[in-house]
Amino acid sequence: MQLGRSDQKPVLEVIIFSTRPGRVGLPVGHWIYEKAKGDGRFDVRLVDLKEVNLPFLDEPKHPRFGEYEHEHTKRWSEIVSQADAFVFVVPEYNFGMSGATKNAIDFLHKEWNYKPVGFVSYGGISGGIRAVQMIKQVVTTVKMVPLVEAVHIPFVQNFIKDGQFCENQELDNAAKIMFEELFRWVQALKTLRT
Repeated sequence: MQLGRSDQKPVLEVIIFSTRPGRVGLPVGHWIYEKAKGDGRFDVRLVDLKEVNLPFLDEPKHPRFGEYEHEHTKRWSEIVSQADAFVFVVPEYNFGMSGATKNAIDFLHKEWNYKPVGFVSYGGISGGIRAVQMIKQVVTTVKMVPLVEAVHIPFVQNFIKDGQFCENQELDNAAKIMFEELFRWVQALKTLRT
C-alpha cells in the first residue's frame, strides 16, 4: 500500500474487497491495477482489504463525525482520504455484496464524499452484477458517484490460469471505457471536494 499525494495526476485506488483464503479477487485486482497504470492518467494505488485487516465495525461514534478511536480506523481513513477516485474489485456472495465490503464502507463517511467509483465484479453467470447493484445503494449515501460503466466477469474461474487473470477483448474494452468515465467524473467532482 502506497500513501501520499500526487500533484500531477488524480489518485485512483483499486481496492480488492475479498478477504477470504483462496480468493480470485487477488489476481483480478492485480489485473485491473495494471490496466489502470497503463491508462496513464492516474496515480494508481493498490489496496488489499485483507492487508488492511479491519475488524467488524467497532467505532463508538458515527463515522460522519470523523472522531475515530482505533488505530485501524485511522489508518483506513488515511488510505481512503488519499484517493480522488476508486475501482472496487468485488465478489458476489449469495446474490449480494460481501460482508467485508459493507463493513469497510461503513467504517468511514467524509473520506468517501464526492468521489467516483467504478466496479470490477466477478462471480458465476451474473458476473457479480447483483453485488454491484447492492453496493451502489450504499455508496450513494456516502455521497459517492457510482459509474454505469463497469467490468463484469462471468464464470471468473475460466479467466484464471496459473494464478494469473487472463483477459479477453471484451473485458479489456470495458476497462478502457470505465477509466475514461472515471477520469471525466474526477474532473467534474473536483470543485465539490475542495
